[in-house]
Amino acid sequence: MADQVDRTVLPIRRPPFAGVAGKTLGDSQPDWGLIGHVKPPAGAPNVLLVLIDDAGFGNPSTFGGPIDTPHYDRMASQALRYNRFHVTAMCSPTRAALLTGRNHHAVGMGGIPEFSGAKKLKSALADAQAGLGG
Repeated sequence: MADQVDRTVLPIRRPPFAGVAGKTLGDSQPDWGLIGHVKPPAGAPNVLLVLIDDAGFGNPSTFGGPIDTPHYDRMASQALRYNRFHVTAMCSPTRAALLTGRNHHAVGMGGIPEFSGAKKLKSALADAQAGLGG
């Protein structure tokens, strides 16, 4: 199934569910193809994305901060550094925005879903809003 996914346009759309959702588990059939091993297309770049929650952008030495982070510095010296990514004040919405490439509110992650005040917020992405993770 992974080789049938169109990777030329982002965000990657989730393929339709090919299993059967019955009234009971016995009446249901899984669609294991949805979680199959993803293989990159030929010539795809090797990408490592590092997201560190609650560290503060200006703290690590990698971006000029006072905290010595030699391992980050070593990785960053051999790669590209992006420093204009929009973050929110909370970790969950920031991850949602990063993984989907969309505004955190547009994908139903306006706050941290574990908080009792966030009952009206979606904690899962709708199929039409799926991003890099499928």
